Parts: sequence; structure tokens; C-alpha cells
Amino acid sequence: MDVSSNERWFAVETLSRNEMTAVLHLERQGFKVFFPRLPVTRRHARKQDTVLAALFPRYVFVCLDLKRDRWRSINSTLGVSSLVMACELPCPVPKGFIEGLAARTRASELVEFDVELQLGDPVQIVDGPLVGSIGVLMRLDEKGRVELLLNLMRTQVRVRLERSVFVGARESFGALEANDPFARNGQPFHPDGGSVRCPFG
Repeated sequence: MDVSSNERWFAVETLSRNEMTAVLHLERQGFKVFFPRLPVTRRHARKQDTVLAALFPRYVFVCLDLKRDRWRSINSTLGVSSLVMACELPCPVPKGFIEGLAARTRASELVEFDVELQLGDPVQIVDGPLVGSIGVLMRLDEKGRVELLLNLMRTQVRVRLERSVFVGARESFGALEANDPFARNGQPFHPDGGSVRCPFG
């Protein structure tokens, strides 16, 4: 996923469950968009199916040259809430972060995580009521259950889950801190606006 020397990747917060709507309308305006997803198993009564879900719920990424592109039009795009801002300008994602994710994607921007987990690794929950939350792997046992440390409502909480409901994130989330003070209910990105420091460091 090549970008020019003047281009950077930026995070765009979407309206709830409107990621694909935002992607379609951003692309219609000529923006280069990256929307990483991963397979998630849904259970309904005695049935289950697998669907593609956003790796970062309510966020997509757009490639911009701030001096060339009319980036302010993004905030009025259908499905978009706002660009992630800092000091009245869009806040760029750390260099290499999107490239790292892109290197692990295949058709339909499906991200494949296939890394051996170790204690202390960051992980993301992809199924159940805590889907989308980012945590730290604290313990594994021989029965396949694990213990994670999550940030929920700015409080650290230990939870026990089945191994199948989360994916490892050690390599692709290298630019993120699992205990990011800007996290919102475990979500890695949040637009702060105003003069607050950039949440991407």
C-alpha cells in the first residue's frame, strides 16, 4: 500500500455501524481508503455463522496529503462522524502502522493474525459482548481458557475468556499501547479535538 512522501494515513471515526457507508462515499470522492476487517463468529440460538467485522469498530483510514487534498470535506461525508483531530489538524497514524496491517491482509481487506501468543501481548476481542476491546494477555491454561487485562471505563479489569474469542495483536498493533489513556472502552482511537495532544503519539 504505497504512499508518496507527502501523504500520510489518518483515522476517520464513523457513525455507529456505518463503516462501509463511509468507505463507499469516501471512495466516490476519490480518497484512498483502508478498512481492515476480520472474520467473527456470530451465535444465534443454536445457529452460528461467520461474518466480516471491522478490526477497529467505527474507524476507517484515509490516505491524505493535507496540502493537496480537500480533507475538510471528509467531515461532511455520509457515514462519517469526523476525522481524528489534534490542534485543529487531522492527526496522522504512526508511520508503518497501516503498512503493517496491509501486509497481513488479503482479499476484501481481511486481516490475518497468525502469531504465537505470549504473556504480556496485546490482543483484541472479536466475539461476544466485549467485541472490539483491546487487552493484555495475562494467563493461559491447558484447557484453552485465558485471562486478559482490559481497560473498561478507565478501570483495569481481569476477565477470563475462551481462546477463540480474541486474536493476537503483537506484530500489527506495535504502534498502539494497550493501556492508552485515550482509549474509549478499550477502543484504540478516539478523536480528542481542540488543542489536546495527538493520541497517536
